[in-house]
Amino acid sequence: MNLEVIVPIIALIGVLVLVLPGFIQTNYNLKILIKNFSIWIIVIAIILIFVFFIL
Repeated sequence: MNLEVIVPIIALIGVLVLVLPGFIQTNYNLKILIKNFSIWIIVIAIILIFVFFIL
């Protein structure tokens, strides 16, 4: 794995760490929280699949 792959992954994790507290605060209902987390997990999985297999 080269640096061109590692840096975007680190940036994605950094953005997640910055957004996560506000994301949890606005999702006060557990059902809404689980729904939004699943959407985020799908988005991140698609990005990671693109990075690892397409590039």
